[in-house]
Amino acid sequence: MKGSFVLVLHGHVPYMLGHGTWPHGSEMVMEAAAETYLPLLATFERLVEEGISPRVSMGLTPVLLEQLADPRFKEWFSGYLVDKRNGAVRNQEEFESHGRGHVAYLAKRWDEFYGWVQHRFHDHHFGDLVGAFRSLQEAGHIELITSAATHGYLPLLHEDASVQAQVKQGIACYERHFGRRPRGFWLPECAYRPRCQWAPDPRIVGEAQAPYPRKGIEEFLAENGIDYFVVDTHLLSRGEPFPVEFSREETLGKLWSRVSCLREPRPYDGERTPHAAYFVGDHVEDHPPAAAFFRDPDLTLQVWSSQLGYPGDAAYLDFHKKHYPGGHRYWRVTDDTGDLGAKEEYDPDRAAERAREHAGNFLWRVKATLEHQPWLNGRAPVVAAPFDAELFGHWWFEGPVWLEHVLRWMHQDPDLEVMTGTEYLAAHPPATALALPEGSWGAGGHHWVWLNEWTEWTWRRIYAAEASLRELVVAHPEPDETLTRLLQQAARELLLLQSSDWQFLITTWSARDYAEHRAAAHFSDFELTAALARRYADGEWLSESDWASFGSLCERDCLFPDVDLDWWRSLDRPALP
Repeated sequence: MKGSFVLVLHGHVPYMLGHGTWPHGSEMVMEAAAETYLPLLATFERLVEEGISPRVSMGLTPVLLEQLADPRFKEWFSGYLVDKRNGAVRNQEEFESHGRGHVAYLAKRWDEFYGWVQHRFHDHHFGDLVGAFRSLQEAGHIELITSAATHGYLPLLHEDASVQAQVKQGIACYERHFGRRPRGFWLPECAYRPRCQWAPDPRIVGEAQAPYPRKGIEEFLAENGIDYFVVDTHLLSRGEPFPVEFSREETLGKLWSRVSCLREPRPYDGERTPHAAYFVGDHVEDHPPAAAFFRDPDLTLQVWSSQLGYPGDAAYLDFHKKHYPGGHRYWRVTDDTGDLGAKEEYDPDRAAERAREHAGNFLWRVKATLEHQPWLNGRAPVVAAPFDAELFGHWWFEGPVWLEHVLRWMHQDPDLEVMTGTEYLAAHPPATALALPEGSWGAGGHHWVWLNEWTEWTWRRIYAAEASLRELVVAHPEPDETLTRLLQQAARELLLLQSSDWQFLITTWSARDYAEHRAAAHFSDFELTAALARRYADGEWLSESDWASFGSLCERDCLFPDVDLDWWRSLDRPALP
Protein backbone atom coordinates (compact mmCIF):
# COMPACT_ATOMS: atom_id res chain seq x y z
CA MET A 1 0.00 0.00 0.00
CA LYS A 2 1.31 3.42 -0.95
CA GLY A 3 -0.71 5.37 1.61
CA SER A 4 -4.07 6.77 2.67
CA PHE A 5 -6.56 9.23 1.22
CA VAL A 6 -8.79 11.38 3.44
CA LEU A 7 -11.51 13.35 1.66
CA VAL A 8 -13.12 16.12 3.70
CA LEU A 9 -16.16 17.91 2.26
CA HIS A 10 -17.31 21.14 3.88
CA GLY A 11 -21.03 21.83 3.43
CA HIS A 12 -21.99 25.38 4.37
CA VAL A 13 -24.57 28.02 3.50
CA PRO A 14 -24.97 31.06 5.78
CA TYR A 15 -28.31 31.67 7.46
CA MET A 16 -30.63 32.68 4.63
CA LEU A 17 -34.13 31.55 5.61
CA GLY A 18 -36.33 34.58 6.17
CA HIS A 19 -33.69 36.96 4.78
CA GLY A 20 -34.76 37.45 1.18
CA THR A 21 -35.17 35.01 -1.66
CA TRP A 22 -33.43 35.96 -4.92
CA PRO A 23 -30.78 36.73 -6.06
CA HIS A 24 -29.46 36.40 -2.50
CA GLY A 25 -31.37 34.70 0.25
CA SER A 26 -33.14 31.40 0.77
CA GLU A 27 -32.67 30.37 -2.86
CA MET A 28 -28.99 29.79 -2.02
CA VAL A 29 -30.05 26.99 0.35
CA MET A 30 -32.42 25.56 -2.26
CA GLU A 31 -29.73 25.53 -4.95
CA ALA A 32 -27.22 23.80 -2.69
CA ALA A 33 -29.76 21.18 -1.61
CA ALA A 34 -30.88 20.40 -5.18
CA GLU A 35 -27.51 20.54 -6.90
CA THR A 36 -25.11 19.35 -4.17
CA TYR A 37 -26.55 17.67 -1.07
CA LEU A 38 -29.09 15.42 -2.80
CA PRO A 39 -26.67 14.39 -5.59
CA LEU A 40 -23.95 13.66 -2.99
CA LEU A 41 -26.35 11.55 -0.94
CA ALA A 42 -27.28 9.63 -4.11
CA THR A 43 -23.59 9.16 -4.92
CA PHE A 44 -22.85 7.74 -1.48
CA GLU A 45 -25.90 5.47 -1.57
CA ARG A 46 -25.07 4.09 -5.03
CA LEU A 47 -21.59 3.19 -3.83
CA VAL A 48 -23.01 1.49 -0.74
CA GLU A 49 -25.35 -0.54 -2.95
CA GLU A 50 -22.27 -1.75 -4.84
CA GLY A 51 -20.67 -2.84 -1.58
CA ILE A 52 -18.34 0.18 -1.41
CA SER A 53 -18.31 2.24 1.78
CA PRO A 54 -17.46 5.83 0.74
CA ARG A 55 -15.45 6.62 3.93
CA VAL A 56 -15.85 10.38 3.39
CA SER A 57 -15.57 12.94 6.19
CA MET A 58 -18.56 15.17 5.45
CA GLY A 59 -18.96 18.49 7.19
CA LEU A 60 -22.37 20.11 7.61
CA THR A 61 -22.08 23.38 9.47
CA PRO A 62 -24.47 23.92 12.37
CA VAL A 63 -26.13 26.86 10.66
CA LEU A 64 -26.69 24.69 7.57
CA LEU A 65 -28.12 21.83 9.64
CA GLU A 66 -30.59 24.18 11.30
CA GLN A 67 -31.79 25.40 7.91
CA LEU A 68 -32.15 21.94 6.37
CA ALA A 69 -34.17 20.83 9.42
CA ASP A 70 -36.37 23.95 9.43
CA PRO A 71 -40.02 23.36 8.35
CA ARG A 72 -39.78 26.51 6.24
CA PHE A 73 -37.03 24.96 4.13
CA LYS A 74 -39.05 21.82 3.53
CA GLU A 75 -42.07 23.86 2.41
CA TRP A 76 -40.18 26.38 0.29
CA PHE A 77 -37.94 23.76 -1.31
CA SER A 78 -40.98 21.98 -2.71
CA GLY A 79 -42.17 25.19 -4.35
CA TYR A 80 -38.66 25.93 -5.62
CA LEU A 81 -38.51 22.57 -7.41
CA VAL A 82 -41.91 23.13 -9.02
CA ASP A 83 -40.72 26.52 -10.29
CA LYS A 84 -37.52 24.99 -11.71
CA ARG A 85 -39.49 22.33 -13.58
CA ASN A 86 -41.98 24.87 -14.91
CA GLY A 87 -39.13 27.02 -16.15
CA ALA A 88 -37.57 24.06 -17.94
CA VAL A 89 -40.88 23.21 -19.64
CA ARG A 90 -41.28 26.79 -20.83
CA ASN A 91 -37.67 26.78 -22.10
CA GLN A 92 -38.31 23.58 -24.02
CA GLU A 93 -41.37 25.05 -25.69
CA GLU A 94 -39.46 28.21 -26.59
CA PHE A 95 -36.48 26.38 -28.05
CA GLU A 96 -38.67 23.99 -30.04
CA SER A 97 -40.58 26.92 -31.51
CA HIS A 98 -37.26 28.31 -32.80
CA GLY A 99 -36.10 24.98 -34.18
CA ARG A 100 -33.31 24.61 -31.63
CA GLY A 101 -33.66 20.89 -31.11
CA HIS A 102 -30.51 20.21 -29.07
CA VAL A 103 -31.16 22.98 -26.55
CA ALA A 104 -34.79 21.85 -26.29
CA TYR A 105 -33.44 18.41 -25.44
CA LEU A 106 -31.28 19.96 -22.72
CA ALA A 107 -34.33 21.75 -21.31
CA LYS A 108 -36.11 18.40 -21.13
CA ARG A 109 -33.12 17.03 -19.23
CA TRP A 110 -33.44 19.88 -16.70
CA ASP A 111 -37.10 19.01 -16.20
CA GLU A 112 -36.09 15.38 -15.64
CA PHE A 113 -33.26 16.37 -13.27
CA TYR A 114 -35.54 18.41 -11.02
CA GLY A 115 -38.17 15.68 -11.23
CA TRP A 116 -35.51 13.30 -9.94
CA VAL A 117 -34.67 15.77 -7.15
CA GLN A 118 -38.36 15.93 -6.21
CA HIS A 119 -38.55 12.14 -6.04
CA ARG A 120 -35.38 11.83 -3.96
CA PHE A 121 -36.44 14.56 -1.55
CA HIS A 122 -40.09 13.58 -1.05
CA ASP A 123 -40.30 9.84 -1.72
CA HIS A 124 -36.83 8.59 -0.82
CA HIS A 125 -35.71 10.87 2.01
CA PHE A 126 -39.22 11.95 3.07
CA GLY A 127 -38.10 15.57 3.29
CA ASP A 128 -35.38 14.79 5.84
CA LEU A 129 -31.92 15.45 4.41
CA VAL A 130 -30.33 15.64 7.86
CA GLY A 131 -31.76 12.23 8.67
CA ALA A 132 -30.37 10.85 5.40
CA PHE A 133 -26.85 11.91 6.31
CA ARG A 134 -27.34 10.59 9.83
CA SER A 135 -28.38 7.16 8.48
CA LEU A 136 -25.22 6.92 6.39
CA GLN A 137 -23.09 7.74 9.42
CA GLU A 138 -24.92 5.28 11.66
CA ALA A 139 -24.31 2.57 9.06
CA GLY A 140 -20.58 3.38 9.19
CA HIS A 141 -20.27 4.65 5.61
CA ILE A 142 -19.38 8.30 6.20
CA GLU A 143 -18.16 10.43 9.09
CA LEU A 144 -20.02 13.64 9.79
CA ILE A 145 -17.99 16.46 11.30
CA THR A 146 -19.01 19.82 12.72
CA SER A 147 -17.85 23.43 12.61
CA ALA A 148 -18.32 26.73 14.42
CA ALA A 149 -21.98 27.63 15.00
CA THR A 150 -22.36 30.28 12.30
CA HIS A 151 -18.97 29.94 10.60
CA GLY A 152 -17.51 32.73 12.72
CA TYR A 153 -13.97 33.79 11.88
CA LEU A 154 -12.49 32.55 15.14
CA PRO A 155 -8.99 34.14 15.22
CA LEU A 156 -10.37 37.70 15.08
CA LEU A 157 -13.19 37.40 17.64
CA HIS A 158 -12.47 39.69 20.57
CA GLU A 159 -13.60 37.46 23.42
CA ASP A 160 -12.42 33.94 24.18
CA ALA A 161 -15.98 33.40 25.38
CA SER A 162 -17.18 34.06 21.83
CA VAL A 163 -14.83 31.43 20.44
CA GLN A 164 -16.01 29.03 23.14
CA ALA A 165 -19.65 29.72 22.30
CA GLN A 166 -19.11 29.20 18.56
CA VAL A 167 -17.42 25.85 19.26
CA LYS A 168 -19.81 24.63 21.97
CA GLN A 169 -22.91 25.59 20.00
CA GLY A 170 -21.51 23.78 16.99
CA ILE A 171 -21.03 20.63 19.06
CA ALA A 172 -24.42 20.93 20.77
CA CYS A 173 -26.18 21.31 17.41
CA TYR A 174 -24.36 18.26 16.06
CA GLU A 175 -25.33 16.16 19.08
CA ARG A 176 -28.97 17.22 18.79
CA HIS A 177 -29.18 16.23 15.11
CA PHE A 178 -26.93 13.16 15.08
CA GLY A 179 -27.14 11.73 18.59
CA ARG A 180 -23.40 11.49 19.17
CA ARG A 181 -20.36 13.68 19.73
CA PRO A 182 -18.38 14.87 16.70
CA ARG A 183 -14.76 13.87 16.30
CA GLY A 184 -13.75 16.25 13.52
CA PHE A 185 -14.13 20.03 13.17
CA TRP A 186 -13.89 22.29 10.14
CA LEU A 187 -12.29 25.58 11.12
CA PRO A 188 -14.19 28.32 9.27
CA GLU A 189 -12.02 29.53 6.40
CA CYS A 190 -9.36 27.14 7.80
CA ALA A 191 -8.46 30.11 10.03
CA TYR A 192 -6.20 29.33 12.98
CA ARG A 193 -4.54 31.28 15.81
CA PRO A 194 -2.15 29.75 18.39
CA ARG A 195 -1.97 30.53 22.10
CA CYS A 196 -0.52 34.02 22.31
CA GLN A 197 -0.51 37.47 23.85
CA TRP A 198 -3.17 39.08 21.68
CA ALA A 199 -4.46 42.58 21.09
CA PRO A 200 -7.21 43.72 18.73
CA ASP A 201 -6.18 45.31 15.48
CA PRO A 202 -5.85 49.09 15.96
CA ARG A 203 -7.82 49.59 12.75
CA ILE A 204 -10.84 48.18 14.55
CA VAL A 205 -10.51 49.70 18.02
CA GLY A 206 -8.86 52.98 16.99
CA GLU A 207 -5.65 52.67 19.01
CA ALA A 208 -3.07 50.16 20.12
CA GLN A 209 -4.13 48.23 23.22
CA ALA A 210 -2.13 46.20 25.69
CA PRO A 211 -2.03 42.52 24.71
CA TYR A 212 -3.59 39.88 26.91
CA PRO A 213 -3.39 36.06 26.92
CA ARG A 214 -5.60 34.16 24.47
CA LYS A 215 -6.11 30.43 24.16
CA GLY A 216 -5.09 28.69 20.97
CA ILE A 217 -7.96 27.66 18.71
CA GLU A 218 -6.91 24.03 19.08
CA GLU A 219 -7.42 24.29 22.85
CA PHE A 220 -11.11 25.10 22.45
CA LEU A 221 -11.50 22.12 20.14
CA ALA A 222 -9.52 19.62 22.20
CA GLU A 223 -11.13 20.43 25.54
CA ASN A 224 -14.51 19.78 23.91
CA GLY A 225 -13.58 16.33 22.65
CA ILE A 226 -12.56 17.18 19.07
CA ASP A 227 -9.86 14.93 17.65
CA TYR A 228 -8.88 16.74 14.44
CA PHE A 229 -9.29 19.73 12.18
CA VAL A 230 -7.94 20.88 8.81
CA VAL A 231 -5.61 23.79 8.06
CA ASP A 232 -3.86 25.13 4.99
CA THR A 233 -0.46 23.83 4.02
CA HIS A 234 1.39 27.13 4.24
CA LEU A 235 1.08 27.02 8.05
CA LEU A 236 3.73 24.28 7.98
CA SER A 237 6.32 26.83 6.95
CA ARG A 238 7.02 27.91 10.55
CA GLY A 239 7.46 26.10 13.82
CA GLU A 240 9.83 23.28 14.67
CA PRO A 241 8.29 19.87 15.38
CA PHE A 242 9.06 18.12 18.63
CA PRO A 243 8.37 14.53 19.68
CA VAL A 244 5.57 13.67 22.06
CA GLU A 245 4.55 10.69 24.12
CA PHE A 246 0.92 9.81 24.74
CA SER A 247 -1.15 7.22 26.51
CA ARG A 248 -4.15 6.15 24.48
CA GLU A 249 -7.50 6.33 26.22
CA GLU A 250 -11.09 7.24 25.43
CA THR A 251 -12.02 10.48 27.18
CA LEU A 252 -14.92 12.68 26.10
CA GLY A 253 -14.95 10.70 22.88
CA LYS A 254 -11.33 11.53 22.14
CA LEU A 255 -8.64 9.13 21.01
CA TRP A 256 -6.03 10.67 23.31
CA SER A 257 -6.32 11.98 26.83
CA ARG A 258 -2.77 12.52 28.10
CA VAL A 259 0.21 13.82 26.17
CA SER A 260 3.61 14.77 27.45
CA CYS A 261 6.21 16.68 25.46
CA LEU A 262 9.79 15.45 25.32
CA ARG A 263 11.42 18.82 25.84
CA GLU A 264 15.02 17.65 26.08
CA PRO A 265 17.07 17.93 22.89
CA ARG A 266 16.30 15.02 20.60
CA PRO A 267 16.81 14.66 16.86
CA TYR A 268 13.67 14.61 14.76
CA ASP A 269 13.81 11.88 12.12
CA GLY A 270 11.53 13.47 9.56
CA GLU A 271 10.61 16.71 7.83
CA ARG A 272 7.45 18.71 8.06
CA THR A 273 5.13 17.37 5.41
CA PRO A 274 1.49 17.91 4.48
CA HIS A 275 1.26 14.14 4.11
CA ALA A 276 1.19 13.43 7.84
CA ALA A 277 -1.05 14.41 10.74
CA TYR A 278 0.44 16.34 13.67
CA PHE A 279 -0.69 17.25 17.12
CA VAL A 280 -1.01 21.03 17.24
CA GLY A 281 0.35 23.39 19.89
CA ASP A 282 3.57 23.95 21.79
CA HIS A 283 1.89 23.26 25.15
CA VAL A 284 0.09 20.02 24.37
CA GLU A 285 1.07 18.64 27.75
CA ASP A 286 -1.33 20.93 29.64
CA HIS A 287 -4.50 20.23 27.68
CA PRO A 288 -5.92 17.34 25.64
CA PRO A 289 -4.41 17.40 22.17
CA ALA A 290 -6.05 17.81 18.80
CA ALA A 291 -4.46 16.80 15.50
CA ALA A 292 -4.37 18.64 12.20
CA PHE A 293 -4.52 17.47 8.62
CA PHE A 294 -2.96 19.67 5.97
CA ARG A 295 -4.40 20.38 2.54
CA ASP A 296 -2.33 18.94 -0.28
CA PRO A 297 -1.87 22.11 -2.36
CA ASP A 298 -1.22 20.61 -5.79
CA LEU A 299 -3.93 17.97 -5.71
CA THR A 300 -6.63 20.24 -4.35
CA LEU A 301 -5.74 22.96 -6.86
CA GLN A 302 -6.40 20.36 -9.53
CA VAL A 303 -9.99 20.06 -8.32
CA TRP A 304 -11.15 23.46 -7.11
CA SER A 305 -9.40 25.83 -9.51
CA SER A 306 -11.59 26.98 -12.39
CA GLN A 307 -8.49 28.19 -14.27
CA LEU A 308 -5.99 25.38 -13.65
CA GLY A 309 -8.19 22.51 -12.51
CA TYR A 310 -10.74 20.12 -13.90
CA PRO A 311 -13.85 22.36 -13.50
CA GLY A 312 -12.47 24.77 -16.11
CA ASP A 313 -12.46 22.14 -18.85
CA ALA A 314 -14.17 23.33 -22.02
CA ALA A 315 -16.66 20.44 -22.03
CA TYR A 316 -18.19 21.08 -18.60
CA LEU A 317 -21.42 22.97 -17.98
CA ASP A 318 -20.80 26.69 -17.66
CA PHE A 319 -21.92 28.08 -14.31
CA HIS A 320 -22.44 31.72 -15.22
CA LYS A 321 -24.56 31.84 -18.36
CA LYS A 322 -28.25 31.20 -17.61
CA HIS A 323 -31.52 31.35 -19.49
CA TYR A 324 -34.76 32.70 -18.03
CA PRO A 325 -37.34 31.82 -16.93
CA GLY A 326 -35.91 29.08 -14.76
CA GLY A 327 -32.29 30.17 -14.64
CA HIS A 328 -31.17 26.96 -16.35
CA ARG A 329 -27.80 26.53 -18.05
CA TYR A 330 -27.44 25.28 -21.63
CA TRP A 331 -23.86 26.13 -22.50
CA ARG A 332 -20.46 24.64 -21.83
CA VAL A 333 -17.37 26.42 -20.47
CA THR A 334 -15.97 26.57 -24.04
CA ASP A 335 -12.92 28.71 -23.18
CA ASP A 336 -11.48 30.82 -20.38
CA THR A 337 -12.11 34.25 -21.92
CA GLY A 338 -15.22 34.84 -19.84
CA ASP A 339 -17.17 36.00 -22.90
CA LEU A 340 -20.68 34.67 -22.25
CA GLY A 341 -21.70 35.38 -25.83
CA ALA A 342 -19.09 32.95 -27.15
CA LYS A 343 -20.30 29.97 -25.13
CA GLU A 344 -21.18 26.89 -27.17
CA GLU A 345 -24.02 24.46 -26.48
CA TYR A 346 -23.47 21.85 -23.80
CA ASP A 347 -22.96 18.18 -24.65
CA PRO A 348 -23.76 16.09 -21.54
CA ASP A 349 -22.26 12.91 -22.99
CA ARG A 350 -18.93 14.61 -23.69
CA ALA A 351 -18.95 16.16 -20.22
CA ALA A 352 -19.57 12.76 -18.60
CA GLU A 353 -16.67 11.33 -20.59
CA ARG A 354 -14.38 14.13 -19.38
CA ALA A 355 -15.45 13.56 -15.77
CA ARG A 356 -14.40 9.92 -16.11
CA GLU A 357 -11.07 10.90 -17.67
CA HIS A 358 -10.39 13.48 -14.96
CA ALA A 359 -11.23 10.97 -12.24
CA GLY A 360 -8.60 8.64 -13.65
CA ASN A 361 -6.11 11.48 -13.79
CA PHE A 362 -6.79 12.38 -10.16
CA LEU A 363 -6.33 8.78 -9.05
CA TRP A 364 -2.99 8.68 -10.83
CA ARG A 365 -1.91 11.98 -9.23
CA VAL A 366 -2.79 10.79 -5.72
CA LYS A 367 -0.80 7.58 -6.20
CA ALA A 368 2.14 9.46 -7.70
CA THR A 369 2.16 11.83 -4.74
CA LEU A 370 2.08 9.05 -2.15
CA GLU A 371 4.72 7.04 -3.98
CA HIS A 372 7.33 9.65 -3.06
CA GLN A 373 6.28 10.01 0.58
CA PRO A 374 8.08 7.97 3.25
CA TRP A 375 6.39 5.94 5.95
CA LEU A 376 7.40 7.64 9.22
CA ASN A 377 7.90 5.10 12.00
CA GLY A 378 5.31 2.79 10.48
CA ARG A 379 2.77 5.55 9.87
CA ALA A 380 1.30 5.64 6.38
CA PRO A 381 1.54 8.93 4.46
CA VAL A 382 -1.79 10.56 3.80
CA VAL A 383 -3.25 12.84 1.15
CA ALA A 384 -5.82 15.12 2.80
CA ALA A 385 -8.20 16.63 0.26
CA PRO A 386 -10.54 19.25 1.79
CA PHE A 387 -13.08 20.93 -0.47
CA ASP A 388 -16.20 23.03 -0.18
CA ALA A 389 -18.98 20.52 -0.75
CA GLU A 390 -20.89 22.98 -2.94
CA LEU A 391 -18.16 22.68 -5.55
CA PHE A 392 -19.62 19.27 -6.38
CA GLY A 393 -22.81 19.75 -8.35
CA HIS A 394 -23.53 23.42 -7.75
CA TRP A 395 -20.39 25.12 -9.06
CA TRP A 396 -19.12 22.08 -10.96
CA PHE A 397 -22.19 20.26 -12.21
CA GLU A 398 -20.29 17.10 -13.13
CA GLY A 399 -18.50 17.04 -9.77
CA PRO A 400 -20.63 14.27 -8.20
CA VAL A 401 -20.04 12.04 -11.25
CA TRP A 402 -16.30 12.69 -11.00
CA LEU A 403 -16.34 11.98 -7.27
CA GLU A 404 -18.23 8.71 -7.70
CA HIS A 405 -15.60 7.45 -10.15
CA VAL A 406 -12.78 8.56 -7.84
CA LEU A 407 -14.17 6.84 -4.75
CA ARG A 408 -15.07 3.66 -6.63
CA TRP A 409 -11.65 3.30 -8.23
CA MET A 410 -9.77 4.19 -5.07
CA HIS A 411 -11.60 1.52 -3.13
CA GLN A 412 -10.72 -0.99 -5.85
CA ASP A 413 -7.04 -0.01 -5.84
CA PRO A 414 -4.82 -2.07 -3.49
CA ASP A 415 -2.27 0.76 -3.32
CA LEU A 416 -4.69 3.13 -1.57
CA GLU A 417 -6.68 3.11 1.64
CA VAL A 418 -9.62 5.50 1.73
CA MET A 419 -10.29 6.51 5.33
CA THR A 420 -12.20 9.06 7.34
CA GLY A 421 -10.17 11.45 9.46
CA THR A 422 -10.92 9.53 12.64
CA GLU A 423 -10.02 6.19 11.06
CA TYR A 424 -6.66 7.49 9.86
CA LEU A 425 -5.75 8.88 13.28
CA ALA A 426 -6.77 5.65 14.99
CA ALA A 427 -4.58 3.61 12.62
CA HIS A 428 -1.69 6.08 12.43
CA PRO A 429 -1.71 8.30 15.56
CA PRO A 430 0.68 11.26 15.40
CA ALA A 431 3.91 11.08 17.34
CA THR A 432 4.88 14.69 16.71
CA ALA A 433 3.53 18.02 17.93
CA LEU A 434 3.84 21.13 15.83
CA ALA A 435 3.51 24.79 16.75
CA LEU A 436 1.63 26.55 13.96
CA PRO A 437 1.51 30.25 13.12
CA GLU A 438 -1.62 32.31 12.62
CA GLY A 439 -3.26 32.12 9.22
CA SER A 440 -6.08 30.99 6.95
CA TRP A 441 -6.62 29.68 3.44
CA GLY A 442 -7.64 33.11 2.22
CA ALA A 443 -5.67 35.25 -0.22
CA GLY A 444 -2.23 35.93 1.21
CA GLY A 445 -2.66 33.18 3.80
CA HIS A 446 -3.67 35.56 6.61
CA HIS A 447 -6.79 37.55 7.54
CA TRP A 448 -6.95 40.20 4.80
CA VAL A 449 -10.05 38.79 3.07
CA TRP A 450 -12.00 39.19 6.32
CA LEU A 451 -10.33 42.30 7.76
CA ASN A 452 -9.64 45.16 5.39
CA GLU A 453 -10.71 48.72 4.69
CA TRP A 454 -14.17 47.58 3.54
CA THR A 455 -14.90 45.31 6.52
CA GLU A 456 -13.38 47.11 9.52
CA TRP A 457 -16.77 48.52 10.45
CA THR A 458 -18.26 45.03 10.78
CA TRP A 459 -15.64 44.09 13.36
CA ARG A 460 -16.31 47.22 15.40
CA ARG A 461 -19.94 46.15 15.65
CA ILE A 462 -19.02 42.56 16.46
CA TYR A 463 -16.71 43.69 19.26
CA ALA A 464 -19.33 46.03 20.67
CA ALA A 465 -21.95 43.27 20.67
CA GLU A 466 -19.53 40.78 22.25
CA ALA A 467 -18.82 43.14 25.14
CA SER A 468 -22.50 43.99 25.55
CA LEU A 469 -23.64 40.36 25.74
CA ARG A 470 -20.88 39.44 28.21
CA GLU A 471 -21.90 42.35 30.43
CA LEU A 472 -25.55 41.29 30.34
CA VAL A 473 -25.07 37.59 31.10
CA VAL A 474 -22.57 38.27 33.88
CA ALA A 475 -24.87 40.85 35.45
CA HIS A 476 -27.77 38.36 35.44
CA PRO A 477 -26.42 34.94 36.43
CA GLU A 478 -29.87 33.53 37.26
CA PRO A 479 -32.38 35.16 34.89
CA ASP A 480 -36.04 34.21 34.96
CA GLU A 481 -37.65 32.49 31.98
CA THR A 482 -38.54 35.72 30.16
CA LEU A 483 -35.13 37.32 30.58
CA THR A 484 -33.53 34.06 29.50
CA ARG A 485 -35.54 34.14 26.26
CA LEU A 486 -34.50 37.73 25.60
CA LEU A 487 -30.82 37.01 26.27
CA GLN A 488 -30.85 33.84 24.20
CA GLN A 489 -32.19 35.71 21.18
CA ALA A 490 -29.54 38.37 21.67
CA ALA A 491 -26.97 35.56 21.67
CA ARG A 492 -28.40 34.17 18.41
CA GLU A 493 -28.15 37.59 16.77
CA LEU A 494 -24.53 37.89 17.93
CA LEU A 495 -23.71 34.48 16.50
CA LEU A 496 -25.31 35.44 13.18
CA LEU A 497 -23.47 38.77 13.17
CA GLN A 498 -20.18 36.88 13.62
CA SER A 499 -20.60 34.86 10.41
CA SER A 500 -17.45 35.11 8.29
CA ASP A 501 -19.62 35.05 5.17
CA TRP A 502 -20.52 38.72 5.44
CA GLN A 503 -16.89 39.90 5.28
CA PHE A 504 -16.11 37.42 2.50
CA LEU A 505 -19.02 38.60 0.36
CA ILE A 506 -18.14 42.25 0.98
CA THR A 507 -14.48 41.79 0.03
CA THR A 508 -15.11 39.68 -3.07
CA TRP A 509 -18.02 41.87 -4.26
CA SER A 510 -20.00 38.63 -4.66
CA ALA A 511 -23.02 40.18 -2.96
CA ARG A 512 -21.61 43.25 -1.26
CA ASP A 513 -24.85 45.19 -0.75
CA TYR A 514 -26.65 42.16 0.63
CA ALA A 515 -23.81 41.24 2.98
CA GLU A 516 -23.45 44.79 4.27
CA HIS A 517 -27.18 44.86 4.93
CA ARG A 518 -27.07 41.54 6.80
CA ALA A 519 -24.18 42.61 9.03
CA ALA A 520 -25.84 45.92 9.85
CA ALA A 521 -29.24 44.28 10.41
CA HIS A 522 -27.97 41.60 12.79
CA PHE A 523 -26.18 44.23 14.83
CA SER A 524 -29.35 46.32 14.93
CA ASP A 525 -31.38 43.25 15.92
CA PHE A 526 -28.84 42.45 18.63
CA GLU A 527 -29.04 45.97 20.03
CA LEU A 528 -32.84 45.87 19.96
CA THR A 529 -32.98 42.57 21.85
CA ALA A 530 -30.26 43.57 24.31
CA ALA A 531 -32.11 46.82 25.03
CA LEU A 532 -35.33 44.89 25.68
CA ALA A 533 -33.42 42.60 28.05
CA ARG A 534 -31.98 45.57 29.97
CA ARG A 535 -35.37 47.24 30.25
CA TYR A 536 -37.05 44.04 31.41
CA ALA A 537 -34.28 43.34 33.94
CA ASP A 538 -34.70 46.87 35.31
CA GLY A 539 -38.39 46.23 35.88
CA GLU A 540 -39.55 48.43 33.00
CA TRP A 541 -42.83 47.57 31.30
CA LEU A 542 -42.47 46.36 27.70
CA SER A 543 -45.20 47.41 25.30
CA GLU A 544 -47.22 45.24 22.96
CA SER A 545 -45.19 46.56 20.02
CA ASP A 546 -41.96 45.64 21.86
CA TRP A 547 -43.14 42.05 22.22
CA ALA A 548 -44.40 41.98 18.63
CA SER A 549 -40.98 43.05 17.35
CA PHE A 550 -39.29 40.48 19.53
CA GLY A 551 -41.71 37.76 18.42
CA SER A 552 -41.12 38.49 14.74
CA LEU A 553 -37.38 38.34 15.29
CA CYS A 554 -37.65 34.99 17.06
CA GLU A 555 -39.80 33.55 14.26
CA ARG A 556 -37.36 34.66 11.59
CA ASP A 557 -34.07 33.73 13.31
CA CYS A 558 -35.23 30.54 15.00
CA LEU A 559 -32.04 28.49 15.03
CA PHE A 560 -30.15 26.98 17.99
CA PRO A 561 -32.91 26.27 20.53
CA ASP A 562 -30.24 24.94 22.91
CA VAL A 563 -28.09 28.10 23.06
CA ASP A 564 -26.56 28.28 26.55
CA LEU A 565 -25.81 31.65 28.14
CA ASP A 566 -23.20 30.07 30.41
CA TRP A 567 -20.90 29.78 27.39
CA TRP A 568 -20.47 33.57 27.54
CA ARG A 569 -20.35 33.81 31.34
CA SER A 570 -17.13 31.92 31.99
CA LEU A 571 -14.45 29.94 30.23
CA ASP A 572 -13.92 26.27 30.89
CA ARG A 573 -10.18 26.89 31.05
CA PRO A 574 -9.10 30.52 31.18
CA ALA A 575 -6.12 31.47 29.07
CA LEU A 576 -2.75 31.03 30.71
CA PRO A 577 -0.39 34.02 30.78
